[in-house]
Amino acid sequence: MSQSGGLDWPGLMRAGMRGLGLAPDQFWALTPAELALMLGVEQGTGAMTRSRLADLAARFPDGGAGAEDEII
Repeated sequence: MSQSGGLDWPGLMRAGMRGLGLAPDQFWALTPAELALMLGVEQGTGAMTRSRLADLAARFPDGGAGAEDEII
């Protein structure tokens, strides 16, 4: 997406025509979902909600006192 909230058509065209070697008529015949699939873009898991954050916090708790000093 572009900063204005629309699609980045120049970027999508470069990815489709240069990156995938599609002809213009092939590019314009695709749906956005088909182009995303061809480009290997995975569908996201959705927005972070309070319940998802609580689930992550339960699955990956902080290490306790001094945990922020650990190097992972």
